[in-house]
Amino acid sequence: MSAPGLLVAAPRSSSGKTTVTLALMRALRRRGLRVRGAKCGPDYIDPAFHRAATGQPSFNLDSFAMAPGLLDALAGETAAQADIVVAEGSMGLFDGVRAAESRTGANADIAARYGWPVVLVVDVSGAAQSAAAVALGCKLYDPRIRIAGVILNKVASARHRRLVEAGMERVGLPVLGVLMRDAELVLPERHLGLVQAGETADLESRLDRLADLAEAGIDLDAVLACASGGAPASAGVLPRPPGQRVAIARDAAFSFLYPHLETGWRLAGAEIVPFSPLLDEAPPDSCDACWLPGGYPELHAGQLAAASRFLDGLRAFATTRPVHGECGGYMVLGQTLEDADGTTHAMAGLLPVATSYRKRKLHLGYRVAQLCSDGPLGRRGARVVGHEFHYASELSPAAAEADALARVTDAEGTDQGLAGHRVGSVGGSFFHLIAADDG
Repeated sequence: MSAPGLLVAAPRSSSGKTTVTLALMRALRRRGLRVRGAKCGPDYIDPAFHRAATGQPSFNLDSFAMAPGLLDALAGETAAQADIVVAEGSMGLFDGVRAAESRTGANADIAARYGWPVVLVVDVSGAAQSAAAVALGCKLYDPRIRIAGVILNKVASARHRRLVEAGMERVGLPVLGVLMRDAELVLPERHLGLVQAGETADLESRLDRLADLAEAGIDLDAVLACASGGAPASAGVLPRPPGQRVAIARDAAFSFLYPHLETGWRLAGAEIVPFSPLLDEAPPDSCDACWLPGGYPELHAGQLAAASRFLDGLRAFATTRPVHGECGGYMVLGQTLEDADGTTHAMAGLLPVATSYRKRKLHLGYRVAQLCSDGPLGRRGARVVGHEFHYASELSPAAAEADALARVTDAEGTDQGLAGHRVGSVGGSFFHLIAADDG
């Protein structure tokens, strides 16, 4: 049987979705339930927090980047291994791109597709009854979804709570719980979002504290009663691996690999072999492909530049086998990386790329790419979908088409030119692969 689910969403970013999601996950797990998480949209940090809270993997569900078959395969796998699915939204509930109906990348697409009711997190700081007007707008905006109730976040006092609850009662939205304003609930952040789960100090005690607050302030029985819907069993194909034995860089500098990619590779029979560049480890010679994910190499540039065994081993590996780098991995495959202080560090020198974190500019959005040549992402001409989110600037000129990784557009089809580089068996770009598009 497919487990019921619910979607924790909000009218806007920074409302406390992650805090409430983790609190619910850990509190429900304490009850002995098998809880599985999911993350709507292209986020590679939150799923690791979900895994820490539930003890189970968490996949991304992206209605724009993922074709229906892949989307259903991931949702079905999640729901088949759980008693309840707690999905977390991104940005606002209806925020997405202009695209075909149900393919916008918005949280609401996922709730509608799987019949998951929405638990709306409303940050009520600076408002009282007016918060209900915002919640009512969310309730009425999209007839495909149902808002089961609200959880009030950042409540200032008992009086404040009574006023907000009066407004919610007026518009017919049940209040499922309340979290008071508490600076200690805020998880630490850095420039790409939360500090990673593996780097967050005392993460287990933080999660247990959140569960305590959920048990004290949220009607968990009511939340469980809200859960419904379910994902269908699906024979959709997960992403295929770039090799049979894949060396993956994995440490504090390289960690942004979407969980569904690694799961798909394993299910296809590939062996994943992690190694740590920060520990000066080279990609194992027994592997037939190497993948450098994104992460935070700009915070560790000096240590990476001094990691001679890693750099020499990577160069030797690349003479005979494919190497792919995305975002941070792409920066490390380049000639140089300038850190925030303006110090330039030599990198692997496998691609004619110079990047700078000192010259910062936000690059954000989906990338629909047509590959310029055969490689780990697919055959020449294949269409793949990814997402770009970084602040680094590329100082070197763009590649000619013969030497680029792909020609890309944004989500609305606007030409973004050529992306990335390829030299022999080495390639990379700033976008993170999400899926090969099968329509």
